[in-house]
Amino acid sequence: MQDLIGRAALVTGASRGIGQAIAHRLAARGATVVAHFGTDRDGATATVEQIARAGGRAYAVGAELGVDGDVETLVDGVRASLAGQPLDILVNNAAAPPAGALGVTTRAAFDHLFAVNVRAPYFLIEQTLPLLSDGGRIIMISSAATRMANATQTSFAMTKGAIETMTRTLANQLGARGITVNAVAPGATRSATNAHVFDAPGLVDLITAMTALDRLGSPEDVADVVAFLASDAARWVTGQVIEASGGLFLGPRP
Repeated sequence: MQDLIGRAALVTGASRGIGQAIAHRLAARGATVVAHFGTDRDGATATVEQIARAGGRAYAVGAELGVDGDVETLVDGVRASLAGQPLDILVNNAAAPPAGALGVTTRAAFDHLFAVNVRAPYFLIEQTLPLLSDGGRIIMISSAATRMANATQTSFAMTKGAIETMTRTLANQLGARGITVNAVAPGATRSATNAHVFDAPGLVDLITAMTALDRLGSPEDVADVVAFLASDAARWVTGQVIEASGGLFLGPRP
């Protein structure tokens, strides 16, 4: 299905993991993709080359998020890549990794987490609105961590809670332009870049025992939900947080 032909998408953090899977899925459905990367130029280049080999079109744009001038650098790169074509889909996926136990996190780490996970997407939306077409799509990547108490991820979960509040507020603000704003909240998702995390003895069994669908998630599981929200089929869905976790921590399993 190529229902996104003629549309352009920006995916932040598209050099690996969930972001890379999202870039592939949107391109496969016909969108021109701007694949943003922070430091992993090789990963973003691989994303673009894989899309091209599959018959799609993509560009890599680098900008380290969480530093002064980050959004301006990224938006300039998007403008240059699209060369006058409107932006139709913005996927705010890039994020600093989970961390943030109370009493352990430094102020510098806390500030960096919020700079990347909250400030960057907020101002990226602000600065891409003139590029974003009426009827466009803004899709935020949140986390199932917002509804569970995990002391090792306190500040990370706080940033994703802010993303969900931003989602609802901007959906209400931008609806008059036909722009939908939604969030997707993954659960435990294993990718090539974080596979080592799940090597801890017993961890996979523990997580799957708490997951209704009895397995870890994959980046493709999340990418398919994002592709739905980017499509015309989701035209009447806005201001929602859709959890793509396989039913993580719904309650005791029978």
